[in-house]
Amino acid sequence: MSREQENQEHEELLEALDEAEAKIDEITGQIDPKDESNEAGPGDEEGKADPESGEITTENNGDDQASIIQNLEQQVQELSAKADDHYDQFVRTRADMENLRRRTDRELTNAHKYAVEKLAKELLAVVDSLELGIQASSGDDPEIQKLREGSELTLKLLTDVMEKFNIKPVGAIGDKFDPEFHQAMTTQPSNDTEPDTVVQVMQKGYQIHDRLLRPALVIVSKPE
Repeated sequence: MSREQENQEHEELLEALDEAEAKIDEITGQIDPKDESNEAGPGDEEGKADPESGEITTENNGDDQASIIQNLEQQVQELSAKADDHYDQFVRTRADMENLRRRTDRELTNAHKYAVEKLAKELLAVVDSLELGIQASSGDDPEIQKLREGSELTLKLLTDVMEKFNIKPVGAIGDKFDPEFHQAMTTQPSNDTEPDTVVQVMQKGYQIHDRLLRPALVIVSKPE
């Protein structure tokens, strides 16, 4: 059942309750306990004679009205319980719809933020290869220098594109070791730095927005 249908049915129940209560007020207002016409006279205990048939009939107007009131009160109780039940269903449905809307908004936001996550993971291998090639091309040969300059330019273009999509490196020398971003490969005794400090980065880590793509592989200091 849609929300509009539930609202309509809830309103119809409330209208039925109002009509039933108005009927009870109308009937009870017609019964005047001080009205002498509702009290039995000395000769009315056995009823009145019908003017046409001459038969004695007993008036049950008071009993009929009491029965009608009882039935209406029962209907009011049933309609009230049904209205409460429908209202509870409406509240639960509205809460479910709100939760669904929030979950959908969150999923759409994440889909936009991390749309290039798989591509970014594949590009990390290219970045690593370019960085290793630049480190290896340390000779003075002009051809090697040209190759190094071309590799550096390619790496810069690639890292600029990655930054546009909020793909940034994590893990640098001097950082405090953080197990959420760093993976310690080994420890190194050192008195020059505080314990649990990154003293060497073996492989950079990367994150996209606030999501880790891969941890940085580091060497961490320890007291000698």
